[in-house]
Parts: sequence; C-alpha cells; structure tokens
Amino acid sequence: MEYVMQQRLSVVTLGVKELNRARAFYEALGWQVGAAEGEIVFFQLNGLILALYPREALAEDAQVPQSPAAGVCMTLAQNVESPEQVDAVLALARQAGGRVTKPGQKVFWGGYSGYFSDPDGHMWEIAHNPFWSIDDQGNIHL
Repeated sequence: MEYVMQQRLSVVTLGVKELNRARAFYEALGWQVGAAEGEIVFFQLNGLILALYPREALAEDAQVPQSPAAGVCMTLAQNVESPEQVDAVLALARQAGGRVTKPGQKVFWGGYSGYFSDPDGHMWEIAHNPFWSIDDQGNIHL
C-alpha cells in the first residue's frame, strides 16, 4: 500500500534573528511559552505548535544556505470572531513592537482583515470571515 502524507500541520517554525526579542514579542501578545529548550521556544496553539528558532540554526538544520528574507512568500493567519477583534489584535501587535502593514478593512471576499509583521518580518493576517465558524477551542471550520 502506498503511503500518502496526511493532510495536517503539526509545527510551524519561524527563523528569528534574536530569539529573546522574538519570544518577548509573542509573550506581549499574551501567548504563553509551552516549553523552551536551549535555543528554541515552543508555543502550544490549538492543535499546532509554533516554534521560534535562530535563523542560522534553522538553515543549518535544513542544510540550506541562510538567505535574507525575500519579501512575502508566506503568511500566517488567525481568524477571529468579529471586525472589532481584528482591530484589537492589530493594535496589540503594534503595542508589542510589531508593524501594522495593512489596517483592518473590508475585503473583496466579504470579510474584514488586516496584516502585521513581527520584529523578524513574519507576516500575520488577522481576519474575520463571516462564512467560516470558530469552535470553542479556536479551531476554524470551512
């Protein structure tokens, strides 16, 4: 029987320039560290782990040359329950040291969203999608 890769995601690891700065940013958003081992920090999310790891070490581990950020080639996203929550999260990110790149606004697909970048330039979209539901654990459903 042929094995196929399961349709799920377990860990997202962000390569960061300064681990302590990155950790402080996410803690300022209200996130709690689940574990920290040496030069890696883990945040337990709903069914997913977000890890922060020095860029150099991440490139070495993946056996690829370290390269500078190449602009937006990926975004992370969090869906929230209302346009007001979008604006509140964007304000919190700005207060924590992030940069709001797109304020919350109505978007072409019928929702409301905005973007911020963390201190290492990782892009986050904060969105309210009235066509999707969010369960009590924060999981999104199509």
